[in-house]
Amino acid sequence: MKAVLALIIIYVGTFLVAIQGASQNSVQAAPQKTSSQAVAAQSAAIDPDKEADIRSLMELVGARDMMQDGINTSTEQYREKLLATVPNNEKGQAFVNAFVDAYQKRVDVDQVSDQLVGVYDKHFTDDEIKGLLQFYGSPLGQKVASEMPKISREIQTQSRTAGAKAAKEALKEQNPEAGQSARLGFGQRRLQQRGQAPQQAQSQPDPQ
Repeated sequence: MKAVLALIIIYVGTFLVAIQGASQNSVQAAPQKTSSQAVAAQSAAIDPDKEADIRSLMELVGARDMMQDGINTSTEQYREKLLATVPNNEKGQAFVNAFVDAYQKRVDVDQVSDQLVGVYDKHFTDDEIKGLLQFYGSPLGQKVASEMPKISREIQTQSRTAGAKAAKEALKEQNPEAGQSARLGFGQRRLQQRGQAPQQAQSQPDPQ
């Protein structure tokens, strides 16, 4: 359980950072500096030996790679959502690309790593960190660290599929007639922006 909890903490930290990065803007340079100072103060309060163990543990579980993977995933999600709402032209595409570039530049993986050291320090004792080090240093621990990101992605895929199916069934249950034509998400809107008529309109006979 400790091993799994350690990975969950990493994923939660990555998710929070993704949200923080998306909400910041260019006029917040001063708060960013304050945040960096807070991280430095927090790091200074941690026992140096324990901090060294935590950083070794984060390296064993591939925390940095997982954080980067989470950032890449959130980037693509933001890109898809924006593409579904902006005009389908060069100006709209340029806006999305500019946002993605700015978003990725604002997410500092090194700073997030420092924040996660504090998270580990808060949730695990020194002896527990040493126990996790021993586990992740074993062949089984290395396999857990290697497979957990893949398992997490598969769980997300299965959850989205199950959620979409449940939503579709819920629509039909509330109003079977309306449920046939109702849509959830941005896919239909995107098709309309591209000038593509719905399937029903395409199937209508030529008035001539």
